[in-house]
Amino acid sequence: MLETASALKRTPFHPRHIASGGKMVPFAGHEMPIQYEGIVAEHRTVRTGVGVFDVSHMGEIRLTGPGAAAAANHLVTGEVDAIPDGKVVYTPMCLESGGIVDDLLVYALGQDRLLVVNAANFDKDLAYVRANVPAGVTVVDENASTAQLAIQGPKAEEVVAKLYGDRARALAFYEGYETGSGEDWTLVSRTGYTGEDGFEIYVRASKALALWDRVFEAGAPHGIKPIGLGARDTLRLEMGYCLYGNDIDETTNPLEAGLGWTVRLDKKEFLGHDAIRRVKEAGVTRRLQGLLLEENRIARPGADVAWNGAAAGRVTSGSMGITLGKPVAMAYLAPEASKPGTRVEVVTRGQASPAVVASRPMHREGSVKSPKPRRSE
Repeated sequence: MLETASALKRTPFHPRHIASGGKMVPFAGHEMPIQYEGIVAEHRTVRTGVGVFDVSHMGEIRLTGPGAAAAANHLVTGEVDAIPDGKVVYTPMCLESGGIVDDLLVYALGQDRLLVVNAANFDKDLAYVRANVPAGVTVVDENASTAQLAIQGPKAEEVVAKLYGDRARALAFYEGYETGSGEDWTLVSRTGYTGEDGFEIYVRASKALALWDRVFEAGAPHGIKPIGLGARDTLRLEMGYCLYGNDIDETTNPLEAGLGWTVRLDKKEFLGHDAIRRVKEAGVTRRLQGLLLEENRIARPGADVAWNGAAAGRVTSGSMGITLGKPVAMAYLAPEASKPGTRVEVVTRGQASPAVVASRPMHREGSVKSPKPRRSE
């Protein structure tokens, strides 16, 4: 179904996007900025300086009550029960079949667990969570009341430290903390989706515009700029981070998506445990890998991949690798064609482009504190 302008939601930062010259487009039910000065310039701003993304379209679901941590642990493949307060975990949430319902962040906040999910999946995820938590655990929809900015780039720490001091500076990768309550609630975490160092700041929607103004005032000496969804996609693709709906969905399992490191089969149980264990024992039948193309033609999702003259897979994401200086893509490949260094061909509209299979991340020079991926948008 086409998204009409009248049906689209607006984030609390919408006035600032318009004032900053953002080109607004429909995205996951929201009116979001695809770019400001241009995707290439914005991509380079994040790789070399600091940029700001409005990610308020993401969804927040909080589990509260004494059994919240155990309930979250049942929902996802990662370990989110016995983890330190303030720890953030990237993890898939799966069907019993092992298919991925969504990939998300889980924050350990005291006895609560805050799930941050993809915008397009929010309603589905909320229903799935409610159907799979026990009595005594309260599921709180915090989506409409929460605004979120991602401040990303090698200079992000200097900007965020001006606002939140040494406590923010001391955060390790995938750590966070919350302060205040009511309309003064704030959550700060050292997380991101770009391959660069960065933070994500959550506030109540009523405080959103004040946060935007404070961030840009603090970042002015560092040349801070707003960044749109276009550059967000090129940045994540160079890192090989999965985008839900392109690279993963309910027909893919975490092991074939290269997310085996997020699956704790040693946990007692979780939704999809038995199915994923069987895949591990039998071996995957395809693998999600990176591709580096040797010509300037962009590999679009759905393009076929050939190896030794036979079909070997299909592209799921593709774009120009702006930092790498060549087109990059991700594709599910047959195991025999998936070894890094293997030469393949990407076939688009009957034209074949040579490419080389690459492990992820494809860009390895970022300032991120860990190469592990976060999640899609």
